[in-house]
Amino acid sequence: MEPESIVYGSIRDWPSTDPEQCRLRRAVNRRALYSLPQGEGWPFLGREMFSCCMDEGVYQTQIIHFGASYRAVEYEWALWVRHFEALLNELYWTSAVVHLETELNGIHTFRWETESGSHSPHQRDLRMRCAWERDGGVFS
Repeated sequence: MEPESIVYGSIRDWPSTDPEQCRLRRAVNRRALYSLPQGEGWPFLGREMFSCCMDEGVYQTQIIHFGASYRAVEYEWALWVRHFEALLNELYWTSAVVHLETELNGIHTFRWETESGSHSPHQRDLRMRCAWERDGGVFS
């Protein structure tokens, strides 16, 4: 059996007291998610792996959550990150976290932030940090 990698995390929008602004941002975010490929046509990111509450079920902050199982995606991680950052460039968000759990190399946590504290579509101020947590894996 080939090694399995689990990728999961969340993308968080920022809260607002303006309901119309919130609805607009959530609609833009949903359109970006719906534009992802679905079915067998997605090697890295696909529509089925993302979910978020509609306007109901959201107190102030929209949370987009996601998860997928891959065959040893860590060997193509730079490409996965490139696809994820392309998606982030289409969204409104304030922070994003991705957890990569691998059978051989443990758990890695990646965090994206912006210089300004919030990101609007097509801004180019992404910053990523990686923390490697040695939980699990063959050598634990």
